[in-house]
Amino acid sequence: MAGGLTYTAVESTALSTAEYYGRVLCELGAEHPEIVALTADLGKSTKIGMFGEAFPERFFNVGIAEQNMFSMAAGMAKAGCVPFVSTFSVFAALRAADQVHADICYQNANVKIIATHGGTSFGQAGSTHHAICDLAVERAFPNMTVIVPADGMETVNAVRAAYETPGPFYIRINRGFDRVVYDSTDYGFKIGKAVQLREGTDITVIVNGSCVFQACQASDFLNSADGLKVRVLNVHSLKPLDKEAIQKAVLDTRRIVVAEDHNVIGGLGSAVSEIIAEMGKGCAFTRLGLQDQFAPIGLHEDIMSILGIDSNGIAATVREVMGRDFEQDDDWSDEV
Repeated sequence: MAGGLTYTAVESTALSTAEYYGRVLCELGAEHPEIVALTADLGKSTKIGMFGEAFPERFFNVGIAEQNMFSMAAGMAKAGCVPFVSTFSVFAALRAADQVHADICYQNANVKIIATHGGTSFGQAGSTHHAICDLAVERAFPNMTVIVPADGMETVNAVRAAYETPGPFYIRINRGFDRVVYDSTDYGFKIGKAVQLREGTDITVIVNGSCVFQACQASDFLNSADGLKVRVLNVHSLKPLDKEAIQKAVLDTRRIVVAEDHNVIGGLGSAVSEIIAEMGKGCAFTRLGLQDQFAPIGLHEDIMSILGIDSNGIAATVREVMGRDFEQDDDWSDEV
């Protein structure tokens, strides 16, 4: 993906994912005068305010009125602008769901929603600020593309891809300083294509967002401690989904673990299970995440540990799934 960001892995630890978003949006704004930005009084928290400082004439703060903001963005898109809209993920997906559904998706308006504070990343703010249903909502909207980047570099790629691709986008990023997965933007990011970060033939862990780094850590540990070959798929593109990569993982490893910072209903785990069901091939399958419940209040890393979606929890689940006797043999001939 072309772009002007050349930050090193050392520098990237000093930047939050949202700051990467703010910087790349400013770069795009300098290149493309049709880009406008909208905020609902959260310019500083979401980092879209960086665009406002650079291009005040193209920046609109609507106040605490998210529904109006998304309707305005749809109108601007119909007038030829390319609106980037930012608020917290929970507000974008739930408070403004009707406007996103009817004004943006129904009209296939070219609006780019960069939703911050995704999942439980704003854990200490409590349940009102946890986005645990947003992916279930957004992936159900026709015309909507849904991307969940793993870190800052992937966010850069996602934001640039959103500008280059017509139609509505929902890009979900976290609140704070995500662990570094990629040291540059040159790793082959494509909408609709998963990225395999670890090779493996014993079991596959499918993840996105904050769980990607944790899954890689778990894979490395299990390889060293148990000799297990754990494949890790970063499914940053939740919609469209890379069916081929998931189907290949089922055929190659026959054991699948999905980990996500979201309710297990409606998110990545549900999307993967739909593909597996359509395949008609049996496999051991487990979904990690919020088990149809609200998250506890606390720091993000503590919540991830409690939910079992950190490296320790993923490793423990991989060991449990490896111990299942789900098939007498490895012969596919008895499968549908």
